[in-house]
Amino acid sequence: MKITIIGCGNMGGAIARGLAKSNFVAPADITVSNRGKEKLDLLKTYNPEVHTTTDNKAAVKDADIIVLAVKPWVLESVAIDIRNELDLPRQIIVSIVAGVTIERLASLFTSGDSIPAIFRAMPNTAIAIRQSMTLFTPYNAVPEQVDCIRAMLDSLGKSLLVDESLMEAGTALCSCGTAFAMRYMRAAVEGGVEMGFYPKDAQLVVEQTVKGAAELLLATGNHPEVEIDRVTTPGGITIKGLNEMEAAGFSTAVIRGLKASK
Repeated sequence: MKITIIGCGNMGGAIARGLAKSNFVAPADITVSNRGKEKLDLLKTYNPEVHTTTDNKAAVKDADIIVLAVKPWVLESVAIDIRNELDLPRQIIVSIVAGVTIERLASLFTSGDSIPAIFRAMPNTAIAIRQSMTLFTPYNAVPEQVDCIRAMLDSLGKSLLVDESLMEAGTALCSCGTAFAMRYMRAAVEGGVEMGFYPKDAQLVVEQTVKGAAELLLATGNHPEVEIDRVTTPGGITIKGLNEMEAAGFSTAVIRGLKASK
């Protein structure tokens, strides 16, 4: 299995680093292509076994999976550059290009009777440490190809197959959602400092508390409200804090932020 990633920006580089640490593919079977060498050289310092190049055409020739991790406005020029080099339908195209529909991707890469297997995916930056939540939608893919891409994404965290109509909402939840979670954590750290903790200690407490809360839900499968009920005793301090947050519009602000990002 050989994987080529076109684009070595924040997400492309993160995917390369995550895959290099996974058991899905050997680092030597990963190729990353980028216009500039600076980010490629930086990736090489992370793992020298990963192949790097500035030649997109050369990068895609022997690949089994081609991951498109470029900006939306350069996607068409990249497609024009590589599509005559593609071996369709053997090769699988996975696009993480924000906002670009499967219909648009198909129009860019279909050549005559050769219709590619295309996956539209939306990971988040935790993919670099193999903890991403990635949503994906297949097009013209056989079950074996769906299983292959699911396995690749699961090696980088967790994945969920969704209808394409949910992709924008999913982007708000899992991609923008990383920043939203970080903003809560920043506010909690600041609150901890105000209450007397040193900043580093407050950050450690908040980080482990948020990690523990997420792991608890993942382990039990419970709805968040079930676990909230376990720590909100009548007349206790937790319910007082929650009520103050709600009075300030906490839940409404989160929902409005998600909808604004959709």
